Amino acid sequence: MSKLIWTIVMALIGILFVLPFIWMLSTSFKPETDVFKFPIEWIPKHWNLVENYRTVWSGQFLRYYWNSIYITITTTVINVTVCALAAYGFSKLRFWGRDTMFVFVLALYMVPPQASLVPQFLLFNWFDLINTHTGLILLNSFSIIGAFMLKQFFMGVNNEYLESAKIDGAGYFRTFWQIALPLIRPGVATYAILRFIWTWNDYQYPLIFLKSKELFTVQLGIRLFGDQYGDVYSLMMAGAVSAILPLLIIFAIGQKQVIEGISLGGVKG
Repeated sequence: MSKLIWTIVMALIGILFVLPFIWMLSTSFKPETDVFKFPIEWIPKHWNLVENYRTVWSGQFLRYYWNSIYITITTTVINVTVCALAAYGFSKLRFWGRDTMFVFVLALYMVPPQASLVPQFLLFNWFDLINTHTGLILLNSFSIIGAFMLKQFFMGVNNEYLESAKIDGAGYFRTFWQIALPLIRPGVATYAILRFIWTWNDYQYPLIFLKSKELFTVQLGIRLFGDQYGDVYSLMMAGAVSAILPLLIIFAIGQKQVIEGISLGGVKG
């Protein structure tokens, strides 16, 4: 009996989490006049699906989409590579002050990101990287949480594998690239997917560091529907539904690796 009650409670909680997504999807199918009708029409009586999505994609939205894809993929590749190198150094290489340095790096994570926005803006302005995709990519080229997460996976790698590689003549980078990194593939895949999602959904950095509309990401592009038409929620929701498609595809492709990575992380924890 208790199992049935828990199942019902969890199902209700699950429905609460899904409701905003269902409202977003339903709103993207409606004409603007039906968006705020009460009670809510979860299944629209009047469909405006084709017109809404055609309007969204007929403007600059495709350019914003491409900008987001370029920035997100490039950032993810660079960020994962840098974090993996840092994590490997902090977990498998021996050098003076290693643990102290890692504690210092972790301490920086406690600093709110908003506190570093002004120094970052001044620094990037000095290097003439404001209003460029390069600047936006460099801003996210390293993550403390990524280095910490991958370090936990590297610590699970048996040192005997690495010592054997060294005996066979492999250098530091070759040992990292050909021996250690493949052994933590689930962890790397999990973090790469998370990094992709975080970068794709990032609104703050593009809002502050990009000025030209031609360089906008899809998250800023969605907001333009509000500015241009006076908060046309049906178009904004159609843009939002279009924006989450890459995330659904990435998660569907990497779902197995994510579950495996989280399971391994949980076992280590």
